[in-house]
Amino acid sequence: MKRGLRTALIDRDERIKVERHKANEWRRIRSYGGLPDLRAVPFADHLRPMVLLSMNTGLRRGELFQLIWRCVDFDNAQLAVIGKTAKRLKTRYVPLNKEALGVLRGWQSQRPDSNGLVFPGKDGKSFNNTKKAWAGVLKVAQIKAFRWHDLRHHFASKLVMAAVDLNTVRELLGHSDIKITLRYAHLAPEHKAAAVARLVEDLT
Repeated sequence: MKRGLRTALIDRDERIKVERHKANEWRRIRSYGGLPDLRAVPFADHLRPMVLLSMNTGLRRGELFQLIWRCVDFDNAQLAVIGKTAKRLKTRYVPLNKEALGVLRGWQSQRPDSNGLVFPGKDGKSFNNTKKAWAGVLKVAQIKAFRWHDLRHHFASKLVMAAVDLNTVRELLGHSDIKITLRYAHLAPEHKAAAVARLVEDLT
């Protein structure tokens, strides 16, 4: 899934940038004012950075839509999901890995409003959905029955398979009850087997 989705996002970005370039050529010939050159910025629009950030942080879609730049701490490589935008109304801090930091820095370079929404809609207000663009990318990637929320499941699954303990996964996801996180426990059988094996090792 991950590779196909990433490729589809890159292809979409490139297509939008090419279309913008052609439109500007058309406008130049007719002495019309040009539109911003999308080839000069990292992303064609909001979708690719949104998806990549979701993959690397496990943020809920609503948390992503409400994220503001003041909650992004580049120096300490973390972002804050403040209580009023979190599902459980409890603020949590999510570390930013190398890719997430790169995405946010690249996006900020073309969206310099440091006080507003990270991903503002056309009217400057928060998004309420990205259905059309999301459906288009999934179609190109040939991914079926995949919701935006499944990016969050993907994030959690990869952590568990990388032997991250379930309580840490719970904290990163913002689950109030470990029982919710336990749905991912079956993904770490090798890790659990290795833990039990250490009992024998300690006897030798």
